[in-house]
Amino acid sequence: PDYNECKIAVNLLEKLHGKPIKQESNKLFVLDSLIRTILSQNTTDKNSSIAYRNLKTKYSQWKDVLEAENITVEDTIRFGGLAEIKTKRIKLILQSIITNYEDKWENNEPSLEFLHDYSTDEIVKLLKTFPGVGPKTISCVLMFSLNRPDFPVDTHVWFIAKKLGWVPQSSSRESCYEILNSRIPNELKYPLHILLVEHGKRCRNCSKGGKLQLPEEGICPFINWNKTTKIKL
Repeated sequence: PDYNECKIAVNLLEKLHGKPIKQESNKLFVLDSLIRTILSQNTTDKNSSIAYRNLKTKYSQWKDVLEAENITVEDTIRFGGLAEIKTKRIKLILQSIITNYEDKWENNEPSLEFLHDYSTDEIVKLLKTFPGVGPKTISCVLMFSLNRPDFPVDTHVWFIAKKLGWVPQSSSRESCYEILNSRIPNELKYPLHILLVEHGKRCRNCSKGGKLQLPEEGICPFINWNKTTKIKL
Protein backbone atom coordinates (compact mmCIF):
# COMPACT_ATOMS: atom_id res chain seq x y z
CA PRO A 1 0.00 0.00 0.00
CA ASP A 2 1.09 3.59 -0.58
CA TYR A 3 0.49 6.57 1.71
CA ASN A 4 -2.80 7.41 -0.01
CA GLU A 5 -4.24 3.92 0.48
CA CYS A 6 -3.18 3.78 4.13
CA LYS A 7 -4.64 7.21 4.88
CA ILE A 8 -7.94 6.38 3.17
CA ALA A 9 -8.15 3.10 5.12
CA VAL A 10 -7.56 4.94 8.41
CA ASN A 11 -10.17 7.60 7.57
CA LEU A 12 -12.81 5.06 6.57
CA LEU A 13 -12.24 2.85 9.61
CA GLU A 14 -12.22 5.82 12.00
CA LYS A 15 -15.65 6.84 10.71
CA LEU A 16 -16.91 3.34 11.48
CA HIS A 17 -15.09 2.42 14.70
CA GLY A 18 -13.85 5.73 16.11
CA LYS A 19 -10.39 7.22 16.37
CA PRO A 20 -7.79 5.14 18.29
CA ILE A 21 -6.33 6.94 21.28
CA LYS A 22 -3.02 5.96 22.82
CA GLN A 23 -3.51 5.32 26.53
CA GLU A 24 -0.08 6.33 27.80
CA SER A 25 -1.20 6.06 31.43
CA ASN A 26 -2.04 2.37 30.91
CA LYS A 27 1.22 1.47 29.15
CA LEU A 28 2.72 -1.70 30.57
CA PHE A 29 6.28 -2.22 31.68
CA VAL A 30 8.28 -3.90 28.93
CA LEU A 31 8.48 -7.29 30.65
CA ASP A 32 4.77 -7.17 31.49
CA SER A 33 4.00 -6.34 27.86
CA LEU A 34 6.17 -9.21 26.62
CA ILE A 35 4.55 -11.77 28.90
CA ARG A 36 1.06 -10.49 28.18
CA THR A 37 1.75 -10.83 24.44
CA ILE A 38 2.99 -14.40 24.94
CA LEU A 39 -0.26 -15.18 26.74
CA SER A 40 -2.18 -13.77 23.77
CA GLN A 41 -0.70 -16.30 21.35
CA ASN A 42 -3.29 -18.65 19.78
CA THR A 43 -6.23 -17.31 21.75
CA THR A 44 -8.61 -14.36 21.90
CA ASP A 45 -7.88 -11.02 23.54
CA LYS A 46 -10.60 -11.73 26.10
CA ASN A 47 -9.12 -15.06 27.16
CA SER A 48 -5.53 -13.78 27.25
CA SER A 49 -6.59 -10.76 29.32
CA ILE A 50 -8.16 -13.07 31.89
CA ALA A 51 -5.05 -15.26 31.97
CA TYR A 52 -2.79 -12.22 32.42
CA ARG A 53 -4.98 -10.74 35.14
CA ASN A 54 -5.04 -14.08 36.98
CA LEU A 55 -1.25 -14.29 36.79
CA LYS A 56 -0.69 -10.75 38.09
CA THR A 57 -3.24 -11.23 40.85
CA LYS A 58 -1.68 -14.44 42.13
CA TYR A 59 1.96 -13.35 41.86
CA SER A 60 3.05 -9.90 42.99
CA GLN A 61 6.54 -10.28 41.48
CA TRP A 62 7.92 -12.06 38.43
CA LYS A 63 10.45 -13.81 40.65
CA ASP A 64 7.52 -15.50 42.36
CA VAL A 65 6.35 -16.90 39.02
CA LEU A 66 9.79 -18.38 38.37
CA GLU A 67 9.94 -19.96 41.81
CA ALA A 68 6.41 -21.41 41.67
CA GLU A 69 5.63 -24.98 40.64
CA ASN A 70 4.91 -25.27 36.92
CA ILE A 71 1.51 -26.84 37.50
CA THR A 72 0.48 -23.94 39.72
CA VAL A 73 1.39 -21.36 37.09
CA GLU A 74 -0.28 -23.47 34.39
CA ASP A 75 -3.53 -23.58 36.36
CA THR A 76 -3.36 -19.81 36.81
CA ILE A 77 -3.13 -19.07 33.07
CA ARG A 78 -5.07 -22.07 31.76
CA PHE A 79 -7.96 -19.88 30.63
CA GLY A 80 -5.74 -18.58 27.81
CA GLY A 81 -4.90 -22.01 26.42
CA LEU A 82 -1.56 -23.78 25.82
CA ALA A 83 -0.82 -23.32 29.53
CA GLU A 84 2.04 -25.81 29.68
CA ILE A 85 3.86 -24.33 26.68
CA LYS A 86 3.37 -20.72 27.77
CA THR A 87 4.45 -21.46 31.34
CA LYS A 88 7.67 -23.04 30.10
CA ARG A 89 8.39 -20.07 27.83
CA ILE A 90 7.66 -17.48 30.49
CA LYS A 91 9.91 -19.23 32.99
CA LEU A 92 12.76 -19.56 30.48
CA ILE A 93 12.51 -15.85 29.69
CA LEU A 94 12.54 -14.91 33.36
CA GLN A 95 15.50 -17.21 33.98
CA SER A 96 17.38 -15.64 31.07
CA ILE A 97 16.77 -12.13 32.43
CA ILE A 98 17.93 -13.19 35.88
CA THR A 99 21.05 -14.87 34.49
CA ASN A 100 22.08 -12.31 31.89
CA TYR A 101 20.67 -8.96 32.99
CA GLU A 102 20.67 -8.96 36.80
CA ASP A 103 22.65 -5.72 36.79
CA LYS A 104 19.72 -4.06 35.01
CA TRP A 105 16.99 -5.08 37.47
CA GLU A 106 14.74 -2.47 39.04
CA ASN A 107 13.71 -2.63 42.71
CA ASN A 108 15.25 -6.11 43.01
CA GLU A 109 12.83 -7.36 40.35
CA PRO A 110 13.59 -8.73 36.86
CA SER A 111 13.07 -5.96 34.34
CA LEU A 112 13.43 -5.08 30.67
CA GLU A 113 13.00 -1.34 31.14
CA PHE A 114 16.59 -0.86 30.01
CA LEU A 115 15.39 -1.60 26.46
CA HIS A 116 14.06 1.95 26.29
CA ASP A 117 17.70 3.00 25.85
CA TYR A 118 18.39 0.47 23.07
CA SER A 119 18.04 1.00 19.35
CA THR A 120 15.21 -0.87 17.65
CA ASP A 121 17.68 -3.26 16.02
CA GLU A 122 19.25 -4.00 19.40
CA ILE A 123 15.84 -4.63 20.94
CA VAL A 124 14.84 -7.03 18.18
CA LYS A 125 18.15 -8.91 18.46
CA LEU A 126 17.74 -9.34 22.22
CA LEU A 127 14.07 -10.35 22.18
CA LYS A 128 14.73 -12.93 19.46
CA THR A 129 16.90 -14.85 21.93
CA PHE A 130 13.84 -15.62 24.07
CA PRO A 131 11.83 -18.81 23.37
CA GLY A 132 8.46 -18.37 21.71
CA VAL A 133 9.16 -14.74 20.81
CA GLY A 134 8.68 -14.16 17.08
CA PRO A 135 8.11 -11.14 14.83
CA LYS A 136 4.53 -10.48 15.94
CA THR A 137 5.36 -10.59 19.65
CA ILE A 138 8.41 -8.37 19.16
CA SER A 139 6.42 -5.93 17.04
CA CYS A 140 3.72 -5.67 19.72
CA VAL A 141 6.29 -4.90 22.41
CA LEU A 142 7.94 -2.31 20.17
CA MET A 143 4.68 -0.53 19.42
CA PHE A 144 2.71 -0.78 22.65
CA SER A 145 5.41 -0.68 25.31
CA LEU A 146 8.42 1.01 23.72
CA ASN A 147 6.51 3.50 21.54
CA ARG A 148 8.46 2.57 18.41
CA PRO A 149 6.89 2.85 14.94
CA ASP A 150 6.26 -0.79 14.11
CA PHE A 151 3.32 -2.64 12.57
CA PRO A 152 2.29 -5.92 14.24
CA VAL A 153 0.53 -8.40 11.97
CA ASP A 154 -1.96 -10.63 13.72
CA THR A 155 -4.53 -12.93 12.09
CA HIS A 156 -6.96 -10.06 11.44
CA VAL A 157 -4.38 -7.77 9.83
CA TRP A 158 -2.98 -10.64 7.76
CA PHE A 159 -6.40 -11.63 6.42
CA ILE A 160 -7.49 -8.07 5.58
CA ALA A 161 -4.13 -7.18 3.98
CA LYS A 162 -4.52 -10.09 1.55
CA LYS A 163 -8.16 -9.17 0.93
CA LEU A 164 -7.16 -5.60 -0.01
CA GLY A 165 -4.34 -6.77 -2.26
CA TRP A 166 -1.67 -5.18 -0.08
CA VAL A 167 0.32 -8.41 -0.04
CA PRO A 168 0.31 -11.52 -2.26
CA GLN A 169 -2.31 -14.14 -1.41
CA SER A 170 0.50 -16.62 -0.78
CA SER A 171 2.15 -14.38 1.84
CA SER A 172 2.94 -15.90 5.19
CA ARG A 173 2.27 -13.79 8.25
CA GLU A 174 6.00 -13.14 8.56
CA SER A 175 6.36 -11.96 4.94
CA CYS A 176 3.19 -9.89 5.32
CA TYR A 177 4.79 -8.17 8.31
CA GLU A 178 7.98 -7.45 6.37
CA ILE A 179 6.03 -5.89 3.49
CA LEU A 180 3.60 -3.81 5.57
CA ASN A 181 6.13 -2.68 8.15
CA SER A 182 8.37 -1.34 5.40
CA ARG A 183 5.62 0.39 3.42
CA ILE A 184 3.12 1.80 5.91
CA PRO A 185 4.11 5.34 6.98
CA ASN A 186 5.33 5.49 10.58
CA GLU A 187 2.70 8.01 11.65
CA LEU A 188 -0.09 5.71 10.44
CA LYS A 189 1.17 2.43 11.86
CA TYR A 190 -0.47 2.69 15.26
CA PRO A 191 -3.96 3.81 14.18
CA LEU A 192 -4.06 1.49 11.16
CA HIS A 193 -3.05 -1.54 13.21
CA ILE A 194 -5.61 -0.82 15.94
CA LEU A 195 -8.38 -0.19 13.42
CA LEU A 196 -7.68 -3.26 11.28
CA VAL A 197 -7.71 -5.50 14.35
CA GLU A 198 -10.96 -3.93 15.56
CA HIS A 199 -12.52 -4.26 12.12
CA GLY A 200 -11.45 -7.88 11.80
CA LYS A 201 -13.32 -8.63 15.00
CA ARG A 202 -16.51 -6.85 13.92
CA CYS A 203 -16.91 -7.43 10.17
CA ARG A 204 -18.10 -10.71 8.66
CA ASN A 205 -16.56 -9.79 5.31
CA CYS A 206 -13.17 -9.12 6.85
CA SER A 207 -12.96 -11.81 9.52
CA LYS A 208 -11.50 -15.19 8.66
CA GLY A 209 -14.35 -17.63 8.23
CA GLY A 210 -16.86 -14.86 8.91
CA LYS A 211 -16.59 -15.48 12.66
CA LEU A 212 -17.16 -12.36 14.75
CA GLN A 213 -15.57 -11.70 18.13
CA LEU A 214 -17.52 -8.47 18.70
CA PRO A 215 -20.86 -7.09 17.42
CA GLU A 216 -20.88 -5.64 13.92
CA GLU A 217 -20.75 -1.87 13.46
CA GLY A 218 -22.27 -0.69 10.20
CA ILE A 219 -21.35 -1.42 6.60
CA CYS A 220 -17.83 -2.56 5.71
CA PRO A 221 -15.97 0.37 4.11
CA PHE A 222 -13.86 -2.00 2.02
CA ILE A 223 -16.74 -3.29 -0.14
CA ASN A 224 -15.91 -0.78 -2.88
CA TRP A 225 -12.22 -0.56 -2.02
CA ASN A 226 -10.84 -0.32 -5.57
CA LYS A 227 -13.09 2.63 -6.35
CA THR A 228 -12.38 4.29 -3.02
CA THR A 229 -8.60 4.19 -3.42
CA LYS A 230 -8.80 6.15 -6.67
CA ILE A 231 -9.78 9.19 -4.59
CA LYS A 232 -6.76 11.41 -3.97
CA LEU A 233 -6.43 13.08 -0.59
